[in-house]
Amino acid sequence: MVQKYQSPVRVYKHPFELVMAAYERRFPTCHLIPMFVASDVVDEETSEDGSTQRVERRCALDVDAPRLLKRIAGVDYVYFIQKNTLNRKERTLHIESHNETFSNRVIIHETCCYSVHPENEDWTCFEQTASLDIKSFFGFESTVEKIAMKQYASSIKKGKEIIEFYLKELEDEGITHVPRWTPSSLPLPLPRPTSLSTSPPVIPKLAVTPAVSIPLPADAKDSTSQDTKQDSSALQADSLTEILAGTPEDKLDADYIKRYLGDLTPLQESCLIRLRKWLQETHKGKIPKDEHILRFLRARDFNMDKAREILCQSLTWRKQHQVDYLLETWSSPQVLQDYYTGGWHHHDRDGRPLYILRLGQMDTKGLVRALGEESLLRHVLSINEEGLRRCEENTKVFGRPISCWTCLVDLEGLNMRHLWRPGVKALLRIIEVVEANYPETLGRLLILRAPRVFPVLWTLVSPFIDENTRKKFLIYAGNDYQGPGGLVDYIDKEIIPDFLGGECMCEVPEGGLVPKSMYRTAEELENEDVRLWTETIYQSASVFKGAPHEVLIEIIDASSVITWDFDMCKGDVVFNIYHSKRAPQPPRKDPLGAHGITSPGGNNVQLIDKSWTLGQDYSMVESPLTCKEGESVQGSHITRWPGFYILQWKFHNMPACSATNLPRVDDVLATLQVSSHKCKVMYYTEVLGSEDFRGSMTSLESSHSGFSQLSAATTSSSQSQSSSMISR
Repeated sequence: MVQKYQSPVRVYKHPFELVMAAYERRFPTCHLIPMFVASDVVDEETSEDGSTQRVERRCALDVDAPRLLKRIAGVDYVYFIQKNTLNRKERTLHIESHNETFSNRVIIHETCCYSVHPENEDWTCFEQTASLDIKSFFGFESTVEKIAMKQYASSIKKGKEIIEFYLKELEDEGITHVPRWTPSSLPLPLPRPTSLSTSPPVIPKLAVTPAVSIPLPADAKDSTSQDTKQDSSALQADSLTEILAGTPEDKLDADYIKRYLGDLTPLQESCLIRLRKWLQETHKGKIPKDEHILRFLRARDFNMDKAREILCQSLTWRKQHQVDYLLETWSSPQVLQDYYTGGWHHHDRDGRPLYILRLGQMDTKGLVRALGEESLLRHVLSINEEGLRRCEENTKVFGRPISCWTCLVDLEGLNMRHLWRPGVKALLRIIEVVEANYPETLGRLLILRAPRVFPVLWTLVSPFIDENTRKKFLIYAGNDYQGPGGLVDYIDKEIIPDFLGGECMCEVPEGGLVPKSMYRTAEELENEDVRLWTETIYQSASVFKGAPHEVLIEIIDASSVITWDFDMCKGDVVFNIYHSKRAPQPPRKDPLGAHGITSPGGNNVQLIDKSWTLGQDYSMVESPLTCKEGESVQGSHITRWPGFYILQWKFHNMPACSATNLPRVDDVLATLQVSSHKCKVMYYTEVLGSEDFRGSMTSLESSHSGFSQLSAATTSSSQSQSSSMISR
């Protein structure tokens, strides 16, 4: 498996020319990088006007690897080739490096770039990408990969400090300014290189160029720590206040990550940046905020593939049920305001929003009977949405990343009536939804005054709670919370609620029994228009190999506009639009009996008769569009004729390799990913009059990804005669 790394943008608050002067001091050797043994210039080229300089070096690394592994490899040093292109006119330095040692077994490639900050020409930006692909290594592939990634991550972490060290050294020598290049300038001389003694090559490591450093000695750290702290605290105000994910051209700044997302390891930063970039490509910039992406990565221990899967499912769920508008549209019924014993109450010692739930005083049976599961679920989701909003607010107020909240649950009064089976069922259902869509939002759960019946409830509920979440639970029986290690360790004494022995008045309702006169029948609840999971403008459909899904749209007036918005939840399809003058036969829902497959997760309708001939009975009005898994597609078609239009989603068959009859590896892997040749699509269609379409985009609600609460504002763009936009 290829390991990849993508750095955030690291900013040096010094001019480009001064940073380059510091960079050159790292050659031919650097005492701050013990593993960087030597380097030798093997080729050098300078343009006639001196603006461009190309230098190729052969560098040697003494890798910190087990002695046994070095013996097996039979080498002492790792050699790699580094090619630098300095453009003094454009003020950029591009660095490319690859391994020379074991290049037939290991492929290592790294690129780095120094450039001028786009908003401040006196600052310098640094970016870095790398990849490691170990084909074979004497049976030690996994070990070598771990060693390489560990040492590479360690060197990246200290890279900025190395440059800062040499900048400080220049300052001590009185060099605080290096003039910019002009056509009359002479190129800067390079230091005289030391020659390398020929040595057999060694165990491979990610090609750490001199642009990336190894940990500093203690004296070097001391000399640079003060400057580094000043740099990290001197971010521009406009970049700090911008906390929304922006356009695909936006890049994450390392200082921004530290300020708003916390201390991440280099590899964690890389996972965040790569997943963010993938979302930008597949959702056209309408992506969740960085904090939300990071929560899903943490929930899957920064396994990017697993995090991407659950995040895409959650985004589809949010869009399908318009959860982003919940705080604007949801108004809790009076019953909840009077009898739901929960509410927000200041914050804990870490600045996290504090939510208090007096579960022991809550009449769960009465609330379920009076409101139904759907209203309770919607209310709990609104609490989580409010929690996300408060985390953002507290991040600004306290000046440090706050991405989760603390929940205090008071169980005084909990008894067997709380184990009412429909109530427990509703609770488990709510836990399931919250776990799937709000991971890593619970920072700490304080359970107070747990009675004897609590272990019974815990036995029922705990299997549905993620293991990482369970580790955040602190349970106190009786009055244990009042002693050392209790509530005062997590909440300031001044805000402890009065019902827990504190002096702060808490506005959380006291609850009580819901009057039976407010109970409603199952039929009344069924007719209530609050169905969260069924109240949606989107439909789901399954697409199988040999069984496309088709939607019929009848057009009376020419120049009408057919619009569509669909998400590929699973698999790849080809999207087509056909026109026919005659109506197809009544739709047949294929039970897919021939495939031995049932489709519980969506319907499958086929309209085009197998006897129809393309070009005679019906015609294609748009070019086929291949849509990949995870993509969000919005588009429109202005009809030219009245009649019947058919939107078709057809299973995408991977093309065979033209040069050989053998299937490609990528094709085989892609086929294996679509289990049972099944695809799933969630879609919405609408027909508009052409005058409505051209006059306003407000009715094209479906062309906007509905991540208003979790993403940047989405700008709409009108489509012309026929258009389809794939968010790749």
